[in-house]
Amino acid sequence: MTLLGLLAIGVCLRIAISDLFARRVPNTWLLAACALAVPLLVAGQFSTPRLPWAAHLLGAVIGLIALLPFYMARWMGAGDVKFFAVLGLLLGWQALLPVWIVASLAAGAHAVLVLASRQLGTHLPMRLQMQVSRASAHWHAHPASRGLQAARQGRQGIPYAAYLGLAAIGWILVTTYGGGA
Repeated sequence: MTLLGLLAIGVCLRIAISDLFARRVPNTWLLAACALAVPLLVAGQFSTPRLPWAAHLLGAVIGLIALLPFYMARWMGAGDVKFFAVLGLLLGWQALLPVWIVASLAAGAHAVLVLASRQLGTHLPMRLQMQVSRASAHWHAHPASRGLQAARQGRQGIPYAAYLGLAAIGWILVTTYGGGA
């Protein structure tokens, strides 16, 4: 595994945790990843085999351009777009399509489950609805839930950056260690 791959795994884990917990993608982590990736790409030009820096720079540009329309339509947060561009820089343009497909399928499944759970609640027997309501009230009163809501500061939505990060980790592992038996 390359140093860029290790850096990508570390950043992906940090971003996934932050997005799952607080629905935030910290700019400081994205900038730090770029600040570490650029010298690694430059140093890769003096090693054997040479690191294809053009594929990584193209990946950053494609990553930014590909998701920018979704941000402009307000379907996605800016952090998701910036994170995808950083993934393009770290992994190269070849990783973007498989990572995007897997992350989008996971986010779509998440959305379907959220919508289905909302509809399911109205079709449950009254006694079960009351138990679900009590369990929900108990969960919302729990300190962990209050901490989670405080960290999110009202931000809602699907943690797309977390799905991008997990898909990118999967891509790194499959391309490094192979997917076959």
